[in-house]
Amino acid sequence: MRITKVRPLFTHEMIAKRVAELSDEISAIYKDEPLIAVCVLKGAVIFFSDLVRGIHNNNMLLGFLRMSSYGKGMDPGEIKFEWTLGTDIRDKHVLIVEDVVDTGHSMHFLLNEVRKREPRSVRLAALVDKHERRDADVHVDFAGFQLSEGFIVGYGLDHAEHYRALPDICVVEAVED
Repeated sequence: MRITKVRPLFTHEMIAKRVAELSDEISAIYKDEPLIAVCVLKGAVIFFSDLVRGIHNNNMLLGFLRMSSYGKGMDPGEIKFEWTLGTDIRDKHVLIVEDVVDTGHSMHFLLNEVRKREPRSVRLAALVDKHERRDADVHVDFAGFQLSEGFIVGYGLDHAEHYRALPDICVVEAVED
């Protein structure tokens, strides 16, 4: 499949404004409490970078994790993750930062795994909270944008590892096989 046309859905100006608002919301909640902000690689890295630079918390640590699902096609399969936090999360606030929450399966799995490590709290920030295929019970605490349906790329979101560097979040209008 090859994408032939994309159209900006959320411009980089809209994204910058919304990320600043989210950073302020998060700062107000955590203040200077011990916080570990965890980026889900690769899709969330641009959002994560912009978001954490705006969070005012002198006790914030950064962590990264990579998740993979071994299913067939679009069907969910066995989910695995590895993270590089370098610290125990017990009794600390954890903020998971994701690009898109779609079906919710991966995030449901990850949030349960994080809770097993006994953090003080766990919250989820997602650039896009997409509801088209959601069938797992996942609550996004800090949503950049709501989207009911559509395939999107840009600002970290990809199609076959391409389009991540687009400054806008774009909707795919046409694909060619």
